Amino acid sequence: MGNVHTCGPNECIVISGGCFGSSGKNMVTGSWAWAWWLVTDVQKMSLEVMTLNPVCDNVETKQGVPLTVTGVAQVKIMKNPELLGVAAEQFLGKNEGEITDTILQTLEGHLRAILGTLTVEEVYKDRDQFANLVREIAAPDVGRMGIEILSFTIKDVYDNVEYLASLGKTQTAVVKRDAEIGVAQANRDAGIREAECEKSAMDIKYSTDTKIEDNSRGFKMQKANFDTEVNTANAEAQMAYELQAAKIQQRIRNEEIQIQVVERRKQIEIEEQEIKRKEKELISTVRLPAEAEAYKVQTVAEGMRTKTVEAARADGERIRLIGGAEAKAVEAVGRAEAESMRMKASAYKQYGDAAIMALVLEALPQIAAEVAAPLAKTDEIVLIGGGDRTTDEINKLVGSLPPAIQALTGVDLTGALGKIPGAVMTR
Repeated sequence: MGNVHTCGPNECIVISGGCFGSSGKNMVTGSWAWAWWLVTDVQKMSLEVMTLNPVCDNVETKQGVPLTVTGVAQVKIMKNPELLGVAAEQFLGKNEGEITDTILQTLEGHLRAILGTLTVEEVYKDRDQFANLVREIAAPDVGRMGIEILSFTIKDVYDNVEYLASLGKTQTAVVKRDAEIGVAQANRDAGIREAECEKSAMDIKYSTDTKIEDNSRGFKMQKANFDTEVNTANAEAQMAYELQAAKIQQRIRNEEIQIQVVERRKQIEIEEQEIKRKEKELISTVRLPAEAEAYKVQTVAEGMRTKTVEAARADGERIRLIGGAEAKAVEAVGRAEAESMRMKASAYKQYGDAAIMALVLEALPQIAAEVAAPLAKTDEIVLIGGGDRTTDEINKLVGSLPPAIQALTGVDLTGALGKIPGAVMTR
């Protein structure tokens, strides 16, 4: 008895032994197969894609520059029956790691060999050509193992001696120089082209502006002519209108004046009639009553005048009589006073100094009152001096009276007192 074995499209079943003999085998892909127990061997082999990362460290190029190159390769076992049998012979019973290690060593060997035949610039600048060259040279060798290289690409290229960096700097400098030159040339060409364009634009602009100004000038001149004609016609029409309006206004004014004349005449006639009416009214209401009142006032005034005149005459006579009596009385008083003064003068002359002394003695009380009036307002009199000098001060005060009386009245009191019989003057 036996079993039925199946596999997917990504697998291959290899049945060997049994009825296939010592060298026979049956390989089935994506199907099923019958295998006898005990006498047959059944194994599976993966047909999936395998990814390899070949790395070559410090491999010298044609120029002797050590480079490190890493790549990525996609490989798989081919389905061709013959090649599938070859792959089964070489890889059946191995795991995927062992298979990839075998293929990886083959690819790295070819990669080192090809690096030794190329320069750094060829490797670095054209990676696709380098990868194609590796794939073409390694394909026959891995093909004999039933392996197909689906793709091979260079992942990275670098070195530890900064050769690539120097090359990049040089290339960068060249590129920058070429770029600057290109930019300068482009700017120059652009400036020239821009200047030419600006010149063309300015020529076109000036030409267009000239045409516009010519057309504008022509339009303005034609418009000015039209405006002149229109204004002239308007002015003539306005003047004709104003003249006709003035004529009509004049006729209207003449008619108004005629109407005013007629109205004035009628008004004058009315005013004349009104004046006559007013005169008659004034005569009846004012003149006649005024004449009566005037006659009345005149009569009353004449009576009052006569009365006033007679009263004035009576008052004048009375005043004259009173004035005569008063004059006679004043004359009599004056004569009496004059006689008295004459008699006093005669007596003064007869008695001489005695009369004068009498007058002085009559005036002394009044003089004493006037002298004492300021002293009446004094609360206290203090006499300053040594010892009891009151009598001396009083004597000095009394001694100052005669000069004061002589200054006030002109009478020499000391002389008059000295003439009195029995009087003694003490100094």
